[in-house]
Amino acid sequence: MPDIDRRAALTATGLVALGTALPAPAFAQAPLALGPRKVGPPLKTGHLRMGTGTSPNGTIGLNNLTLLRDGQPWLPVMGEFHFTRFPARYWAEELRKMKAAGITIVASYILWNHVELAPGQIDWTGNRNIRRFIQLCDAEGLLFFLRPGPWGHAEARFGGIPDWIVAGSHPRSNDPAYLTQVERFWRSLHDQVKGLFWKDGGPIIGMQIENEYNLDGPGQGRAHIATLKTMAQKIGYDVPLYTVTGWDQTLYPKGEVVPVHGGYPDEPWSAKTTKLSPKENYLFRFDSRVSGDLGAQTRSNRRGDADSDMADTPFLGAEYGGGVPVMYRRRPLLDPKDVAAAVTTQVGSGVNLLGYYMFHGGANPLAHGRTLEETQRSGGYNDCPIIGYDFQAPIGQYGEVNPVNAALRPLHYFLGQYGDWLAPMAVQAPARLPSDKDDLQTLRWSVRSQGDSGFLFVNNHVRQYATPAHRGVQFTVQLTSGPVTMPSRPVTIATGDYFFWPIGLDLDGVLLSWATAQPVTRLTDADGPIHVLIATAPGPVELVFPAGTRLSAPARVDGRHVIADVPPAPDRLLTVTGADGRKVRLLLLDQMSARSLWVGDLSGQRRLVLTPADTMFGTDRLTLRQRGDPAFRYRMMPGREGTAIAKGPASRAIPFTRSRAAGTAPPIVIGGPANAAMQPLPEAHRTAAAFTFTPPKDALETGDAFLELDWRGDIGRLFDGMDMLDDAFWDGRIWRIGLKRFADRLGRPWTLTILPLRADTPIYLDDSARAKLPKADQVADLLTLRIVPEYQLEIRA
Repeated sequence: MPDIDRRAALTATGLVALGTALPAPAFAQAPLALGPRKVGPPLKTGHLRMGTGTSPNGTIGLNNLTLLRDGQPWLPVMGEFHFTRFPARYWAEELRKMKAAGITIVASYILWNHVELAPGQIDWTGNRNIRRFIQLCDAEGLLFFLRPGPWGHAEARFGGIPDWIVAGSHPRSNDPAYLTQVERFWRSLHDQVKGLFWKDGGPIIGMQIENEYNLDGPGQGRAHIATLKTMAQKIGYDVPLYTVTGWDQTLYPKGEVVPVHGGYPDEPWSAKTTKLSPKENYLFRFDSRVSGDLGAQTRSNRRGDADSDMADTPFLGAEYGGGVPVMYRRRPLLDPKDVAAAVTTQVGSGVNLLGYYMFHGGANPLAHGRTLEETQRSGGYNDCPIIGYDFQAPIGQYGEVNPVNAALRPLHYFLGQYGDWLAPMAVQAPARLPSDKDDLQTLRWSVRSQGDSGFLFVNNHVRQYATPAHRGVQFTVQLTSGPVTMPSRPVTIATGDYFFWPIGLDLDGVLLSWATAQPVTRLTDADGPIHVLIATAPGPVELVFPAGTRLSAPARVDGRHVIADVPPAPDRLLTVTGADGRKVRLLLLDQMSARSLWVGDLSGQRRLVLTPADTMFGTDRLTLRQRGDPAFRYRMMPGREGTAIAKGPASRAIPFTRSRAAGTAPPIVIGGPANAAMQPLPEAHRTAAAFTFTPPKDALETGDAFLELDWRGDIGRLFDGMDMLDDAFWDGRIWRIGLKRFADRLGRPWTLTILPLRADTPIYLDDSARAKLPKADQVADLLTLRIVPEYQLEIRA
């Protein structure tokens, strides 16, 4: 934006999750209206006892409504990435991928049993080098949020607490024996991160204390969280933000920590083997920030502290599911819409920190042959793969950019550009609300507004449930100066739509009254500013401006407004001239183009890149990568467009042999803490089928390559000799394994074992996976095996 006080301007912004609102129908209904207008709670400051917020790099703080950066509202995007679950030699490029996706804060658990592999021996080297990881975040311009537990969950054995401490103390309490060990761990961690706190000019801005804590009783409850915070401050953890998780009836000392929230599109930890009822994350939230079951290992029936703390704390998120894990008894598969619709809805509910768990998948380390995953037989509630922790995340276990990434990026870019406008806006509820999460008939919508600016959010997508189309829809939004009815002609909200529209958006001095498109970002070139929006429907975008505005496109005058229906086009700019002569240009992208949209800084200038390739922004060059296709195409603004063909071998099939036939898999045992299907004992794998193949030595000619396995069975395990490289529970997807981390193992025989999946196994699989299973008592088969190269292209600015 120009050098003006943006918050003093008449502003509004809108997010969209690429819905498909249809052209106007032939009939209309009465406009949907808001209920009684809310102004939000009064502003409060100084009541939250946080740490030092001043830094050579500015200030970070908060009030009861928003986070603050340099005293102004701030709405960042935070993504979880566990450094101990990814090879250290690739950390830098993975962080660049996160930044390119619009992440501004990296969060990470520091899982205690990942770094203390033997009693009293804490190791911060190699893949455990937390200091180097945080320094790399800083080098990429990313902030860091520390989550050191001491109990973290994270689908880790004992929630990350080492076995010997579980055995020798009363964990998650003020037991002196336990606190002594926690202090030892936290002091060792502090020795690694000292000098990297925000107050020192470093990137560490926050610390989450404990996780999913709802225990009460002697030495527990609020007193335990207070003790941990006091210990952290005594050691030297001085950060602008101290948080706790706010779900599952959490307990914490009011004012000492701020609750963070979350929600997932499915519950892999559920004991149910059928489709779940509609998740509440697809509802707009008006009276509570706390989602239902988020998988806490402990249970409580009392009212949690976060429910009564809404007027005193901002609505912050830390665990909105960027995906979900696949667990033994429940193996849901997510569509990108399932994630994007849910988080868009939560932003429309007032979320002022969009935090994901996970944003980047990984792999569990092994500890001297011991496994560190959560299992029911070790007292956990879930059975997880030994190694695989892909999480269906926007960036996967091997660094692959997954389709959900593209569905989320436009929202992230918008928050990066306009989040300071959105953050202070109050949430307005419609006059008619759905009766509950199971009500699929009532249209779900909300407004966030302040003064004469706002965003209108709509969600008509619910995972696994068909919502009806809503025909003849208009909305009436009450602003300070009076009501606005939009769009000018009724539209149909189609099944599966989710989007939001801006109202009263200041475009460098030219007022956009409303639009049926999502603002994404702002660019500049030699001719001035360019505002980028994405159409929320096929066909033309409705753009509405005050009377007297001139457009370089056909328009009509309707009373106080100039209205244009402009087809989106990625190669055409629309010029808009305000009544006072100010000019601005608009780039309207269609939905197909939006799926290939990247925004980042290159050679000191904000750039928009349209390419189907995965993109990373360097100081002076773009790096494009794509699997299986050597033909690159790209369009850069400001900049050039082009095509190129990368050199390298094509995808190829890999021959394999069945080296061992499957035996009869034993029946599945029902039991454990969940009283549900339990992962078979290790001895069951003697019945696994085995397949042998040799990955070629030259597989990495293009830089990386992926082994793709189409298989059927229960549990797959990949071995080089006796070393397990990866494992997975079958869920219907192609199993994709990145090879560059295994470069020294190529050219020698590997073995894939597949434990048979019994037809009577009481687990949940999505219908699409069930449809792939043969009609047989059991199945353990490898259908195809191939190598898919990843090609790379570098483009200098």
